[in-house]
Amino acid sequence: MLNKDMTRKEIEQFLQGKGDFVKIDYLNRLLKQDLALDKKKFVYAKLAEIYEKKGMLSSAAKICNSLAIFSIAFSEKSKHHVKEAELYIKVGAFESANEAVKKASKEATEMEKQNIYQTIKGFYKRQAEAHEKNMRRAQAVRIYEKLLEMNISELEREEIKQKLMALYEKLGRLKEYFSIKKKFDSKG
Repeated sequence: MLNKDMTRKEIEQFLQGKGDFVKIDYLNRLLKQDLALDKKKFVYAKLAEIYEKKGMLSSAAKICNSLAIFSIAFSEKSKHHVKEAELYIKVGAFESANEAVKKASKEATEMEKQNIYQTIKGFYKRQAEAHEKNMRRAQAVRIYEKLLEMNISELEREEIKQKLMALYEKLGRLKEYFSIKKKFDSKG
């Protein structure tokens, strides 16, 4: 059985060969013990890794938030909140992703805020493309519509509108399709 006196290596050896849900159970039990901060962060990191691997992305995002809470360095806190946002974007929980971004940017310099914003924008784009590839068009539309609300360049905006037009047409959302088409026709 896992206990608070075990080293990281001993914890990993104990978990080796066990199923993911058994690992989750043991690690959650270990968290209930009075652990040193570094060991607690290690256990949370292990849990986040397992949850993400199993596709339990909301749970992994919550664990990333906990990791950020227990982190001391701002850069480490920010990194965990950005990961939390990425996981929430994959789930489609945009409000939670926005909250995670706010937490990541809270104490950041302007340059760091720009980097965080660009990273998050990249997550949204990659997820929309993944949804398109997997024929999950409605989810791709939601993300592209979200991207249009963000601070993006005019070139990116036009590119996204082109993608949205194609998706609206495929989904039979003709009102939205013609709305965008009309804007493009008036420009040309």
